[in-house]
Amino acid sequence: MKKRNVALIGLAAAALFALTACGSSASETTAAAATEAAADSSAEDTAETEAAAGTEASGEPTVVKVGVVGAYNAQWDTVNELLAPENIQVELVYFSDYAAPNRALNDGEIDLNAFQHKAFLANDIQQKGYDLTAIGDTIIAPLAIFNNKDKISSIEDIKDGDIIAIPSDLTNGGRALKLLEAAGLIECDPEKGVVPTKTDITKYNVQIEIMEAESATLANLLPDCTAAIINGGNAFTAGLNPLKDSIYVENVNPDENPAVADLINVIVARTADKDNETYRKIVEAYQTDEVAQTLEDEYDGAFICAWEN
Repeated sequence: MKKRNVALIGLAAAALFALTACGSSASETTAAAATEAAADSSAEDTAETEAAAGTEASGEPTVVKVGVVGAYNAQWDTVNELLAPENIQVELVYFSDYAAPNRALNDGEIDLNAFQHKAFLANDIQQKGYDLTAIGDTIIAPLAIFNNKDKISSIEDIKDGDIIAIPSDLTNGGRALKLLEAAGLIECDPEKGVVPTKTDITKYNVQIEIMEAESATLANLLPDCTAAIINGGNAFTAGLNPLKDSIYVENVNPDENPAVADLINVIVARTADKDNETYRKIVEAYQTDEVAQTLEDEYDGAFICAWEN
């Protein structure tokens, strides 16, 4: 009996030893794995930190792509000078027509755009469903009637049968019709507000023919017309000064023209990015005395600083 008990005790001890050994081995394996994982994680963190440090050390600026239309962009050189201490750089992306920059911004091809007034933006959002938001006012670019100097020299010279070219888009086209009304050539249905269409003309004081065309082409069409209504940006691109080379200029005094608030040009972002800190710094840099001075020096007063109004 004693021998049997001794044998049982020996077996139990052996089993206990085996279990203890297995547990120790598993624990050691788990600990080793944990140590290895921690080492890998530490190495990844170190690599990421070194990469970030390398990027910072390289001094590469944060580049923001801004879509524009036309060649009146000297103010952006000043903006870039002001942003240099922030290591931010605006890169202009040029478009040839007004339809493209909002689509490109909405699709993520550019970061911001700066080419349109508030009425144009509102119409594009309504018509095309873009999720865009204005984040800062820039300028007012008065619309003007430019004459074909071989045909007329003043508004009073416009006669029956003369062709007047205007922008084909709804907002700038309506704006152009209101300018023709202010000049006394036509009358529009007052119920249509600031964006009438040709069908809203109720009276022709002069029997002109109104031809619609894309805004960027109007200066090129001027030789074939009696006059063309061209906005400030496209006029400057064509070498025309709205104040010096036109025969009639839009009234942008807000006390006299109720539409002025909607004619302010804006910097636009995707709505999801409207509070982006970098984009806000760009707006702040634009709305400075330095940029106002550049606009005055380069464009001889043809563009008005909207953030001062």
